[in-house]
Amino acid sequence: MKLAKLPDRTPIKMNVVLAPSLSKRLREYADFYAETYGNREEVAELIPFMLEAFLDGDADFRRGSKKRHGESMGVAS
Repeated sequence: MKLAKLPDRTPIKMNVVLAPSLSKRLREYADFYAETYGNREEVAELIPFMLEAFLDGDADFRRGSKKRHGESMGVAS
């Protein structure tokens, strides 16, 4: 089968404590997002996508992850 087994998609709720300055910047980012796309999203809705984009864009992390797992991060064939 070409499609690999789907991963667990059960959401995991996490609570984090933010510095006031970071909280302010996240609210500003949400405002910028709304100005850019004309659609307001709550900060809590944006954060998972921001974290995923950050991790996907970190080349050192991707290389280290490949070494740790001994696999490529590409699509299964």
